[in-house]
Amino acid sequence: MKKLSYLIAAFLIIGITVVSCNKDDNDDKRGDDVDFSEVEVQNFIWKGLNTYYLWKDNVPNLNNSKDNNDASYLNLLSSKTNPDDFFESLIYDRNNVDKWSWIVDDYVALENSFAGISTSNGVDYRLTYESSNNVDVIGYVRFIENNSDASNKDVKRGYFFDAIDGQQLTVSNYRSLLAQETYTMSFADIVNGDFVSNGKSVELTKSEYHENPVYITKTFDIDSKKIGYLMYNSFTSNYDKELNAAFAQLKSEGVTDLVLDLRYNGGGSVTTATYLAGMITGQFNGELFTKEKWNNELQDWFEKNHPDWLVNNFVNEINNGTTKEPINSLNLTRLYVITTSSSASASELIINGLRPYIDVVTIGTKTAGKYTASITLYDTETFNSPDKPTDAFSLWAMQPIVLQETNKIGENDKDGFDPNYEVIEYIDEMKPLGDQNEPLLAQALALITGVSAKKTISKDGIRPIEVRGFKEESLFQNQMYIDKKLPSGLRN
Repeated sequence: MKKLSYLIAAFLIIGITVVSCNKDDNDDKRGDDVDFSEVEVQNFIWKGLNTYYLWKDNVPNLNNSKDNNDASYLNLLSSKTNPDDFFESLIYDRNNVDKWSWIVDDYVALENSFAGISTSNGVDYRLTYESSNNVDVIGYVRFIENNSDASNKDVKRGYFFDAIDGQQLTVSNYRSLLAQETYTMSFADIVNGDFVSNGKSVELTKSEYHENPVYITKTFDIDSKKIGYLMYNSFTSNYDKELNAAFAQLKSEGVTDLVLDLRYNGGGSVTTATYLAGMITGQFNGELFTKEKWNNELQDWFEKNHPDWLVNNFVNEINNGTTKEPINSLNLTRLYVITTSSSASASELIINGLRPYIDVVTIGTKTAGKYTASITLYDTETFNSPDKPTDAFSLWAMQPIVLQETNKIGENDKDGFDPNYEVIEYIDEMKPLGDQNEPLLAQALALITGVSAKKTISKDGIRPIEVRGFKEESLFQNQMYIDKKLPSGLRN
């Protein structure tokens, strides 16, 4: 194994405040005639990926020997003048394997996203092609964020919009139109199978928005059964306390069954997922929830020195630095989970991690198939979050995939989890979330009560055809990240 003169001073923090290796660790061997000043960011990228990247062994240019010679190493770093392009050149099979690693030139937005902070008007939407010409675009509203600009205006789940500021949405203009701070959204109806403008519109304004991912918490009293319903939209550690409070409410209301709605939950913190698993159960404290598989070099180090760092166990207490309190547990032996293709990462981790212990019943459509986790690497001198840069040149940070998560018996599903009961969320048949007659929830309630769900869809509805390249204009979708402290000197 290649020796590093150092890895980190003090602590390596993996997760929102993870550090990378020092960009100057080769200074002692470089000759005065080699100028690395023009490729500082590329140097940071290479060293971070060389140390942590899960698929390092599959990328020849990340071989440890690449930086043994100053001249050849400089040539490698100089092969791409744009740091984004250089980063992409080191990613393994972008289209089929690593679909999730990314880099930003300003870490502030990255950190805010993990904290549930964004610039938003509160409309959670998706885009679909209006017709087979793949030119005109239609948006459909999935839900409205609580306490947002949109929450006080006439725009609701199930609305369609076809124009912004009077301009028809197309594949060539939707990014610029929807990126504006303030715009007017014009709505459409479906008439004889076609989208037709209905003359209604609303002006929306974006501002800094703090999203509480605990979207709906309620209890149904059906046929003497107390059935809890929790719609949870992101594994955001800043809201662990609110998540625990939701379970306190469900517990106080005598819930004996739970429907966990993760249909739009793209993931987040592994630690928060572990807390949620303990809230659902409670009877498995200290047992293995998930285990990690890193790249070969780091995996070897962990197994020889600290195999306990590779496991995430069930816990009975939240202790995330800002909140320390006992977990409110329901001690369930069966869980009903609502899923769609937007259910990813930590959402899939909940399904996979709990299956060896309890019966997990999934309702909806197939999940995304995101089985890996990332870390945040900062381009700083010591590379930990307390020593963040202040100059614009070094605001770069990257979020590479560093490990895959498996459950107690070593399983994960790289293709996503098929539902036990398929119920399609047709975009022209959307009912209010949390409504007892909403089709996906109705199916879950029917399974619990043994009473057939009332038929709420009279025909096959419209399934969206996702606009190519659209990711809700955010790099932060479908993320799963780890946040734990590890001592320095991981590799010797």
